[in-house]
Amino acid sequence: MATSRWMWCAVMLGAAVAVAAVVGAVRAAPAEKSPEPAQPDAPAVVTADTLHPADGKLRIIHFGAHPDDAEIRGGGSGALWAEQGHHVQFVSVTNGDIGHWQMAGGPLAQRRADEVKAAAQVLGIESSITLDIHDGELMPTLENRKTLTRLIRQWDADIVIGHRPVDYHPDHRYTGILMQDAAYLVTVPFFCPDVPPIRRNPVFLYSYDHFERPVPFRADVVVAIDSVIEKKVDALVKIESQFIEGGCGGHLRPLPDEPEAREQRRRDTREAFKRRFAAVADKHRDRLIALYGEEAGKKVRYAEAFEICEYGRRVSDEELRQLFPFFPAKK
Repeated sequence: MATSRWMWCAVMLGAAVAVAAVVGAVRAAPAEKSPEPAQPDAPAVVTADTLHPADGKLRIIHFGAHPDDAEIRGGGSGALWAEQGHHVQFVSVTNGDIGHWQMAGGPLAQRRADEVKAAAQVLGIESSITLDIHDGELMPTLENRKTLTRLIRQWDADIVIGHRPVDYHPDHRYTGILMQDAAYLVTVPFFCPDVPPIRRNPVFLYSYDHFERPVPFRADVVVAIDSVIEKKVDALVKIESQFIEGGCGGHLRPLPDEPEAREQRRRDTREAFKRRFAAVADKHRDRLIALYGEEAGKKVRYAEAFEICEYGRRVSDEELRQLFPFFPAKK
């Protein structure tokens, strides 16, 4: 019995030695080198020029706090730029999802996004987008600053327009602050490095408002929109949730059921907007005369006005006329 046990141990020891020798040989042998994976071609460097190759046309982005603000304040100028082949984008910074007296939430947000797209088609502008930020809840956060910075870069804007941070509505105020905060940073390569920086700081403009304190609006640029006034009011009545049905305050003036009465509401809305834009022309008549000349400036019936933001690029009178090519050449 003892002899058998010793024989079994000897056999097992010999097997272990053989296995160890084989393993050692395998470890000592040089491993075959795996083939190098194929390397993709290096991507081209992305710059503002590769995103939007220069075509000699201006690129304008207008931020409105809600789906109707850019159209009210800059629809005429947008149509004039578009008629000359320039690239115009309107951005609704909030989705307008509480801006009605009978409906709210996702259905209203979708409806309002569709309305401003329809308005953009009437105006002839290239792009209209609506951000997914709740109406009444816009805040001047770092993330929102980055969002506007990316949009300005992606559009490769020459001109950026938005609200003054002096306004009754917090969404308007904070849109203005976010636009201001993006000025200069749009040129800084390592702020939002996922989008290439813009070639040079754009010209930043505030859209018109009537607020006086702490600082009243200054009309640096006043644009005659007589030639596109019908197009502009046609676009605005496409935004039915606000201007036909009354938006948040619609319960004060319910929409009639009869088709003719609804059509009369549209006619009334068009005339009310014309009076509003006529008042802008009358208030800033001196600036219209300075920009268009005395004879033409006195004849302007409808206008839009903008103030130059000091945080953007400063421009000479000559460059201002290049950015607004519908102004006559200065004599």
